[in-house]
Amino acid sequence: MQTFGSSAAFLIGDEIEWETVGEGVKRKIMGYDDTIMLVNVSFDKGGIGPMHEHYHAQVTYVVGGEFEVTVGEETKILKGGDCFYIKPHVWHGAKCLEAGILIDVFSPIREDFMKSV
Repeated sequence: MQTFGSSAAFLIGDEIEWETVGEGVKRKIMGYDDTIMLVNVSFDKGGIGPMHEHYHAQVTYVVGGEFEVTVGEETKILKGGDCFYIKPHVWHGAKCLEAGILIDVFSPIREDFMKSV
């Protein structure tokens, strides 16, 4: 496994560039080491996080907006203050119903995101 070290101790959100990752979807990698990563994901209304799976555990906090989230066979409408957990290798995705932000936490680090850092 490739190692990536860690981010700085303090990260200033306004100093980190957004990376476009889909139509109406962009992200900022906020902090990481080889075992954990936190990512801000901003969605415009109608933005889609397509169905996918990965070997990482994921917890996502809904900062604001409204999202139709599918985890496995279950779909729920979530809004600011809600959260969802995804076990490794479980299919999941989201559709943004009202513009908002998600905070994703992954363990271990999403190596595929690191090409932009």
